[in-house]
Amino acid sequence: MDYRFNAGSIPLLVSMPHVGTDIPDDIAAGMAPAAVEKADTDWHLARLYGFLQEMGASTLSARWSRYVIDLNRPPENTNLYPGQDTTGLCPLDTFHREPLYLEGRQPSQAEVERRLAAYWQPYHAQLRGELDRLLSLHGKVVLWDAHSIASVVPRFFEGKLPDLNFGTADGASCERAMSDTIAAVARSDERYTVAVNGRFKGGHITRFYGKPEQGVHAIQLEMCQSTYMDETAPFGYREDLAADIQPLLRQLVQSAADWVRQ
Repeated sequence: MDYRFNAGSIPLLVSMPHVGTDIPDDIAAGMAPAAVEKADTDWHLARLYGFLQEMGASTLSARWSRYVIDLNRPPENTNLYPGQDTTGLCPLDTFHREPLYLEGRQPSQAEVERRLAAYWQPYHAQLRGELDRLLSLHGKVVLWDAHSIASVVPRFFEGKLPDLNFGTADGASCERAMSDTIAAVARSDERYTVAVNGRFKGGHITRFYGKPEQGVHAIQLEMCQSTYMDETAPFGYREDLAADIQPLLRQLVQSAADWVRQ
C-alpha cells in the first residue's frame, strides 16, 4: 500500500504527507548518501498524534519519503512561496542543499510524471475520497495537515522558528473563527511560541482542499521538532518532551473537531 489510512467517525481528517521513510529500490539506486539519512522527514508524528484513533478521527499518512515525491506540492510543481527558496515536487537536494542524486541520475520529466501517477495520485485520491465521505456524513469537515520541521533551517528562514506554526492560506482555507479558536488554545500554554500565517501559510494540501464555502476547513500545523524529539541523527523521539506537548496537541485537534461540530 502506498499510504496508511484509518477511517474515523468524527468530521476530522488528519493528513501526514511527510512522515514516509520508504524509498523504492530503483529510485534509491540513483541516490546520493544524503538521501539515506532522510533528515527532512516529519519524524515520529504518527506516534505523537497517537491519540487520534481514540478520538475517532480519520488518519492518512505517507509511506514513501518526500525525497521520492512531495505529496504537499502541486502536481504542476509551481512554487507555493513565489520569490522564496523552496524544495520542489521531486526534490533534488536536502534542506541543507546536499544533493539527493548521484551525478546524472536526477529524475527526468518522464520519471516525475511516473512518480506522480504511482505515488502522488493514490494519496490524493484517498484524501479526496475520505473528505467526501465525511462531508456526506457530517456536512462539514476539518482537514488538519500535520507537519514538523527542524527548528533552525537557515536556507528558508532566519533564526529559530516559532514552536507552533499554523497556516490557513492567509485565511482562505478555513473560517477565521476556527483558526482563531485553535490559536487561542495554542497561546494558552505559554511554554510554546505560536505563529499564524507566518513563514508557513499551508502547502498544497491546505490550499487546494480547504474550501470553507464547500464545508472543508483546512489548517496546517508545522511544529518545531525541538518540541518532541532530537533534531540531529538518529532523530530520536523524546518521551520527556513529547509528554509536555502531547496534551496541548490533543487540545488543539479537539478544539478543531468541536468547532466544526457546533
